[in-house]
Amino acid sequence: MRFALLGSGSEGNALLVETAEVRLLVDCGFGLAETEARLARLGVALEQIDAILVTHEHGDHSGGVARAAAKSGAAIYLTHGTLASLPGRATATAQTHVIDSHAPFALRDLWVKPFPVPHDAREPVQFVFEAANGRLGLLTDVGALTPHIEAMLSGCNAIVLECNHDVDLLRDGPYPASLKARVAGRTGHLDNAAAAALLQRIDSSRLRCLVAAHLSTTNNRPALARQALASALKCAPEWIAVADQNQGLGWRDAG
Repeated sequence: MRFALLGSGSEGNALLVETAEVRLLVDCGFGLAETEARLARLGVALEQIDAILVTHEHGDHSGGVARAAAKSGAAIYLTHGTLASLPGRATATAQTHVIDSHAPFALRDLWVKPFPVPHDAREPVQFVFEAANGRLGLLTDVGALTPHIEAMLSGCNAIVLECNHDVDLLRDGPYPASLKARVAGRTGHLDNAAAAALLQRIDSSRLRCLVAAHLSTTNNRPALARQALASALKCAPEWIAVADQNQGLGWRDAG
């Protein structure tokens, strides 16, 4: 199993996961032409996508799902709450599957394990992916950590982990007070220190790849995210990959 990111941040998100038998996107927050261009950078055509999993209804994650699915013929997988929050947008394909946020399901040789997260959306989820040669965890768009989240991410070989903001930069930055409270709240986004604390509480003994994702361009810096995560893992900051909003992240192994 391997993975790449088309882009990560408030302007659009998409994670590409590939095994020997299936190729899927998690979220698609880009327009059709942009999605195709970003896939092409990774050597993949939109028509090669078998499924699109949607974490929640916010536009930077769901805005391009319907058109991408309609053109590719990919099946869409999302929770009932997310589907209900996307009237007319997630029904471009007849292959729409409602998933249970606690029920694993198989996509050919890939085992998909959704799990619920605290975020200001109708029924948001994140995912762990298991294949014969690896275990990949995804955690973004989450305001607070829970024991269930920690249990799901323990033992992963690779993790894509939100480092949305630095607490000090957010506090002293230009956002209005109401937006600062939303971002930092229990249903907002994960800060660098919280992401680092998660790594200290889970089993990271098999971790071979860690990606800092969903960084705010206003309230964070790649160096700050890397340093926080590296301190938790006691590794060199350069070992931590950072997903970029414009360039995404090239292929990485999840085994």
